[in-house]
Amino acid sequence: MGMENYSPHQQKIIKRYYDNIDQVSWQRLAELVADLYLAEGKKRDKMWTSAASFMEKLKVPQTKIDAIVQKRDIEALAKLVKELMGKE
Repeated sequence: MGMENYSPHQQKIIKRYYDNIDQVSWQRLAELVADLYLAEGKKRDKMWTSAASFMEKLKVPQTKIDAIVQKRDIEALAKLVKELMGKE
């Protein structure tokens, strides 16, 4: 499905989204940090999967992603988000 199937207005919205995907990803990752503190069970597992996905989109080294996700280290994730925000 190409962009020609969207109105010019929709095309601009889609373009802006992808132009700002890094900011969107780290913002969502920051929200996940807060949510992870409160989540339990399967919901928490799903959030860790999402966090790993957002870190991949932000081109965080895979070794760092693996270390954070395997340990379920919320503090390390929060520190990473803070570092990423500092780069913007």
